[in-house]
Amino acid sequence: MLTMPRALPRQLTSPVVAVLARLGVTPNMLTVGQMAGGIAAAALIAGGELLWGGVAMLAAATLDAFDGALARTTGKATRFGAVFDSVIDRLFEGAVFGGILYYYLQRGAVEESMLAFVAIVGSLSVSYVRARAQAEGVEVLDGLFTRGVRLILLALGLVSGELRAVLWVLAVMTVFTALHRLFAVWQKLREESTGEERP
Repeated sequence: MLTMPRALPRQLTSPVVAVLARLGVTPNMLTVGQMAGGIAAAALIAGGELLWGGVAMLAAATLDAFDGALARTTGKATRFGAVFDSVIDRLFEGAVFGGILYYYLQRGAVEESMLAFVAIVGSLSVSYVRARAQAEGVEVLDGLFTRGVRLILLALGLVSGELRAVLWVLAVMTVFTALHRLFAVWQKLREESTGEERP
């Protein structure tokens, strides 16, 4: 399966990171800013402002494209910073989907509510499989529906008014991507195990 890029090209991030560094902005500031933007987006969506919620979500998510590069450029990359960023990424998605779930629950839309629930479970599972695989020493980036793709698609659904269709795609494809990653991890671990057993 095609693996989507997980970061913006350096040609795009470097000029922005240089400006941020000169202004004294820290990576953790960007991470916290992303979370604050996610909460604001969730509140807008829950209140029925889907278009502005989508705009706010996309703007906040953009900050995540620069925090890692800023940390490396300024020499402030730490192991905790990586964990902090990863946890905030998950909370950010959870907040946005929580806003969507609240929006549909208030309107008695059972189908859309269940789709939002499955989509967030699938999204978290995609990330969890990768994290758990890394704990076993396996790097896995397989799958079309990585975080960036999910957020862009979700933003398009919110802005265009086609959120129900997008939730269907996300619900199906995030679960599929999680299972595909799990299969990829199984293959790699089996290959390692087979190699260890050979004399």
